[in-house]
Amino acid sequence: MDANVATANDRFERIRIILLIVIAVIALAGLADATYLTVSHMVGDESVCGASQPCSVVLGSKYAVIAGIPTAGYGVFAYFSVFSAATLAAFGYERARIFLIWLVIAMFFATLWFLYLQAFVLHAFCPFCLFSAAVTFCLAGLTLALPPVR
Repeated sequence: MDANVATANDRFERIRIILLIVIAVIALAGLADATYLTVSHMVGDESVCGASQPCSVVLGSKYAVIAGIPTAGYGVFAYFSVFSAATLAAFGYERARIFLIWLVIAMFFATLWFLYLQAFVLHAFCPFCLFSAAVTFCLAGLTLALPPVR
């Protein structure tokens, strides 16, 4: 009986590590997206949206900057933190796993707020922002699927 419990625990541990690695890789995609938008904003690149009028509306709005920092800059910090926490959690750091869960919850609700702003206040959508929202939703789903530490 103890061998079966050990095998089940090993299986859960492998699944947990694989999910944490997937979370870290997906966070890198979000980090790339947010970094691109932040750098474009900082250097004043107005062509980031190309010919997309709705994208320009979103990225040029007053909501694109909070306290003088581009909103995407906060995304850079958040995605890097998710990547770091997932990596540390994969190595068994329990506090990193707890931090990861709370951070992804905060990102999820921030994403809902930004989607609300785009849909009902600005009436325009930015494809980069929608990609970031999809990444955050994936992170939330994967974080929810993490098996507890046994």
